[in-house]
Parts: sequence; C-alpha cells; structure tokens
Amino acid sequence: MNRFITHTTGVFVSLPVMSAVWLTAFFPMSMPYLSSSGIALAGGAAAYGTAAAVVHARFLKKSGLTRSEYRYIQKNVKEAKQKMNRLSRALFSIRSVSLLKQTVDLLRVVRRICKLAEKEPQRFYKAESFFYNHLDSAVEITERYAFLSLQPKKNSEIQSSLKEANRTLKELTFTMEEDLFQMLSDDISSLKFENTAAKHAIDQKKDLK
Repeated sequence: MNRFITHTTGVFVSLPVMSAVWLTAFFPMSMPYLSSSGIALAGGAAAYGTAAAVVHARFLKKSGLTRSEYRYIQKNVKEAKQKMNRLSRALFSIRSVSLLKQTVDLLRVVRRICKLAEKEPQRFYKAESFFYNHLDSAVEITERYAFLSLQPKKNSEIQSSLKEANRTLKELTFTMEEDLFQMLSDDISSLKFENTAAKHAIDQKKDLK
C-alpha cells in the first residue's frame, strides 16, 4: 500500500481537527495555552490514527485480504527485498561480463516482482514459488558463484561448477520471468478481452455502413 497516501490523508484530516480543538479549548473554555495545545495534539493524533485506519481498511477490502494475510505478505516482501540487496552486493564481485549482464536482468525482474507485490499485495499469491523457492536459489547460487570466481586459482571442478551455475542462473531468470507473467496474467486476460470487444464493435460498425 502507498504509505504516502495514508500519511497525506492522515495529515489533511488531523490538521483541521487540531485547529478546531485548540480554538475551542483556548477561547470558549479559557484553558491555558499549554493545556489547549496538549489537548489539540491528542485530538490531532486520534484523528490521524482514525483516518489512517480507515484508509488501510478500505485498501484491504479492495485487495480482498485480511489483516493477517496482509501482514504475512508484507513480511515476505520485506524478506525478499533483503535477499534482493544480497543479490545486488554479489553483483559487484562478478567479473564475468556475460554473467554480470544476466544477473542484472535477473535483478530487474526480482525488483519488479517485489514492487508489484508491495503495491498490490493480492498478486503475491500468483508468485508464491518466487518468494518461497526461486529467489532463494538465485541468491545462493549468485553468492557462491561470486565467491568461487574470485579464487586466484581454479581447478577443473571449480570451472565446471561455475559453468553449471551460469546455466542454472539462465534457467532461473527465465523461471522468474514466468513468475512475473503469472502475476500479470489477469491484466493480460483483461487486455485480450478489451481488444476482442473493441474489434467486435469496430466490425459491427463497418457492417452497418
């Protein structure tokens, strides 16, 4: 959920409430300045919290999620971001140009999936394999590849392992792209439907001429 929207709504609601409470306490009720200010702050905080709670509740209703589901998804997205940071750090250790480009592409897909799940948490369930398996594998393989590739001497076993890791990361990149497409599947279906409906309307109009 966009925290900026929640915060902005809370501020817009709380400021008028604070002003009204302070004016009421200071003038009609003749309360001291500090007491009026304290009551106004408390009223503003209550208004802010209420407004934020209402916005959050509407967001959950629109997303079709319970509070516990939302917290669970947020926890997984937060962990995914931490893994994404590990993936970014591993990039600086990779000297292979081809693998570096491949890992950058992988990181771009990971970032897009995390942003989608954060903005629209209901999409999380369409890419559970990404959060539970694929991302973990990508991070572990990339970090291990970076470590082994930095060794001053490499025997045939290390070279073979690096080549195998390269192939596996290519497959994981493709798999994560499929995860992303799965998250977008409803949008793709909606677009196809709209295209079909629009073409049908155009054809009908042509037939009438």
